[in-house]
Amino acid sequence: MPVLSYSYLVVLVPIFLLTDYLRYKPVLLLQGLSYIAVWLLLLFGRSVLHMQFMEFFYSLTMASRIAYSSYIFSLVRPAQYQRMAGYSRTAVLLGVFTSSVLGQLLVTVGRVSFTELNYISLAFLTFSLVLTIFLKRPKRSLFFNRIEPARGGASPSELDQMHPGPGQSTGKKLNRTLLVGWGDCILVRMLRELRDSLRLPQLRLWSLWWIFNSAGYYLIVFYVHILWNVIDPTKDTTRVYNGGTDAASTLLGAITSFAAGFVKIRWALWAKLIIGAVTAVQGGLVFLMYSTSSIWLCYAAFVLFRGFYQFLVPIAIFQIASSLSKELCALIFGINTFLATVLKTIIILIVSDKRGLGLLVRSQFLVYFMYFMVLSIAYFLGALLGSLWHFRRGHHQPLPLAQELRSPLEEKATPMQSLQDGALSNLQPEATTLALEDSVWTSGPVSREQPEAKA
Repeated sequence: MPVLSYSYLVVLVPIFLLTDYLRYKPVLLLQGLSYIAVWLLLLFGRSVLHMQFMEFFYSLTMASRIAYSSYIFSLVRPAQYQRMAGYSRTAVLLGVFTSSVLGQLLVTVGRVSFTELNYISLAFLTFSLVLTIFLKRPKRSLFFNRIEPARGGASPSELDQMHPGPGQSTGKKLNRTLLVGWGDCILVRMLRELRDSLRLPQLRLWSLWWIFNSAGYYLIVFYVHILWNVIDPTKDTTRVYNGGTDAASTLLGAITSFAAGFVKIRWALWAKLIIGAVTAVQGGLVFLMYSTSSIWLCYAAFVLFRGFYQFLVPIAIFQIASSLSKELCALIFGINTFLATVLKTIIILIVSDKRGLGLLVRSQFLVYFMYFMVLSIAYFLGALLGSLWHFRRGHHQPLPLAQELRSPLEEKATPMQSLQDGALSNLQPEATTLALEDSVWTSGPVSREQPEAKA
């Protein structure tokens, strides 16, 4: 298992940059080929080394998921971003839910073996690779390749529109032979813009939440299947309900994500307190998973744990993106994901890797419980200090409209809102939101056969 985190850390940044520079389709093809390699190794691999190679190829597929969401938004006008974001998120959630339910039914009712399930998955992945071959390659992308001749129909960068340089004109200032160097300059300028944006307290708070809480979330998602196998080490595959649990947790996550859009709270004032409360509840659920000997209680705790995380995801997306341009949204989500991966990798190296403490999976969950409790205490202390500072001033500070998450029924669609919402969704990649929501480790009963080889 640690090989997955180590290799993902290594390939994440190169894939993030190559996805944009190569205009998505080559990276989508790489993802398809890597997925097929993963399942071939699952089916025919017979050693720990084979499973480690499988983890490496799976890290490539994880890092490449940003290409899927980014590709969709490169083909449509900004006015259609919000609708495309809904389609993209629905497709991923529907895929996870359908595969989980279908896998559970095939195992429990149809008594299909795990090996046969893997052959079915391989067939679907091969078909998706064939579909990828026929996808249209966009003429523009987010960071590079953005300015094309007028007949190409591409629009200049948002940053160029916001901060035009003297004498700037479309298509004349760039030389194709210096495209890479030009891109570097753009990235440097974006980093300066990002440095200035980090002065906003809400942006810092939700970015920190993204880094620390998503690291803890994916530690639980990665290792919960191994914990289930320890709690209920049955050899009767018809009694394994991992797939049903994943289906229920995905459905609850979708419901809580949708409900978050209707919550009317002054997030600039209450965000730390709410984050602290949700994190404390998540810590309690992790402790329940650690301490219980009932597989059904462990299943229920995981479903609720996942639902609470998904409730805060769209709020974090909105808060982070509310005052940033599309390019900066992409950059900050990429940075947050990278830092979360670094943190997760360090924890795995210390806690579960045999070169570190090498703890058994139950002991690991006790460590993760303490991790979430430390986070919740930090959020509560931050909320307390913020309240003292607020009341000491003796009056309420006016809150910018962008920092208030309003009900969709009250919001009126504007081109800028559509642009921001779409930009966000294309980055959370599933690459990141759902970054692992369609992962092999959360795809049902198949995981039960792998723990020994993975450890």
